[in-house]
Amino acid sequence: MSTYILWDIDGTLVCNTPNGGALYLDAIEQVTGTRPTERVSDPHGMTEGQLLAAILEVNGLDGSRLEEVLYQLDVLSREQHERGHVRDACVGVEAAIDAMTNRGWTNALLTGNGPHRARYKLLAAGIDPELFDWDHSYFGHQSPTRHHLTAGARAALDGHDSVIIGDTPNDGLAAHSAGIPFVAVATGIYPADVLETTSALVVVDDMESGLDDVLDAIESATSPGRDDEHPEVSEPQGEAGQLIDGPRERPEVAPGDELLHESQGRVEHPPAP
Repeated sequence: MSTYILWDIDGTLVCNTPNGGALYLDAIEQVTGTRPTERVSDPHGMTEGQLLAAILEVNGLDGSRLEEVLYQLDVLSREQHERGHVRDACVGVEAAIDAMTNRGWTNALLTGNGPHRARYKLLAAGIDPELFDWDHSYFGHQSPTRHHLTAGARAALDGHDSVIIGDTPNDGLAAHSAGIPFVAVATGIYPADVLETTSALVVVDDMESGLDDVLDAIESATSPGRDDEHPEVSEPQGEAGQLIDGPRERPEVAPGDELLHESQGRVEHPPAP
């Protein structure tokens, strides 16, 4: 039995940026011809599929073009990467990743981003994407909610231990709904006292000052003899309650775009427009 450490990216591995949502607006404008002016309140912890669908809805734009917007978002992310876009890694994450590996645990991703954008963000922050197991990583471009994302991860990792590391209350709620232990780090927009209201095993200010506490908490949560009772987990469902059986394929030639094909292995650059 393996132990998978499922890392969020934005605010957990990579620092948030003030203009982080601009690329979403650019992608929507390029697909629909209209730049959104109405913003979604409290988007932190949403999946990209969920957030882009919400932006389209509150701006009265055609939600059926979500696939096109997602594809265009990937194209813009590739172009941004090729221009040398730089992000900052959150404090202490490189040492934390090494410490997890040294304990025999497997680092992987559970993020609201799609796989292409996840790779670009890690590269921009100087974090080697190959430190993570992409075959056991889970991406939110096809998930209508974060609960759907964590339920899918729990099902895929059945028989193994897993722990989610994230920086938002939504991360904690979604982890709890899937019965996955949660570790909270206050390197995003939420302070430690807010994260302490979640079901987190431990809340730390950052991975540098709190690494020992994080390792101890994970060790306790995944060691033999722990309480294995978990809340009942429902099947992943869409917003209207319909079961989502699996990922929808990205078209071979995209008409324009957050629901991309599911690629959890090595991520290739999306084609140039």
